[in-house]
Amino acid sequence: MASTIILKRRIKSIRGTRQITKAMQLVSASKLRRAQEYATASRDYRDLAYDLLRKLNAMEEVERTPLFTKRSIKNRLYVVITSNTGLAGAYNANVLKMLLHDIQQDEADHVKSHVIVIGSKGAHFVRRLNSVELLAAYPPFGDHPTANDVRPILNTVIEQYKSEAVDDIRLIYTQFNSTVSQQAQDMHLLPAPVLDPAEAKRVAVSNFEPDVETVVDQATTRLIEAQLWQALLESLASEHAMRMIATKNATDNANDLIEDYTLELNTARQAAITQELAEITGGAEALNG
Repeated sequence: MASTIILKRRIKSIRGTRQITKAMQLVSASKLRRAQEYATASRDYRDLAYDLLRKLNAMEEVERTPLFTKRSIKNRLYVVITSNTGLAGAYNANVLKMLLHDIQQDEADHVKSHVIVIGSKGAHFVRRLNSVELLAAYPPFGDHPTANDVRPILNTVIEQYKSEAVDDIRLIYTQFNSTVSQQAQDMHLLPAPVLDPAEAKRVAVSNFEPDVETVVDQATTRLIEAQLWQALLESLASEHAMRMIATKNATDNANDLIEDYTLELNTARQAAITQELAEITGGAEALNG
């Protein structure tokens, strides 16, 4: 049994840790409400924008435009959203596990992998991969990302595909379903997925003014920006939710440990008192004898 001094130190240390995790839990809970509102408010717009991308991809008029030209895949670009800090449960692990699986599949298919990372956790992970080129690493954009934050990533993605430096672009992020449910997603950005044959037949032939290239280029850029923007909002809400749950579990575990050590401390104190009483009684009996 540990001494009372050691037990007191452990209890004090755990109480300090509990105070930190409790504070982090409250902060994450307060940020989650706002992040969840932002994520759900623009989700329908993201879905419609992605549907429009797929419909554009089904039109014969856009097949020869730079952003819809289909090529054999020799280079693939991943845009990955992670966090800058830990204590968020499996938030980073789920995304990086999906990225690693895709990279291993690329190696098997002899496809070169390139990565753009948001968040230092993802950047540290990618730097340890020998077969992957890290094109850029961005810090997290805070609780209120703006269009100016997304634009450098958007410009890089568009330029990489137009210049034929990459032949396929994917977006890996965490989808926020609810406070207790978040799921890593792997979305195709460029070229957009092809519609089912039945749906493709229903896409009407359209007229583009002033010309196909101008309209498609500007519209596609805005539609891709919507996907990046929504992915940031979904990831932010997921991060706060998973951190809130992780710190709550840590706080609960700290409470359990404090109770266990307090019980052990009381037992040690009682044993010490019992031993002292036995020694006093024994000494008194020796004197009387």
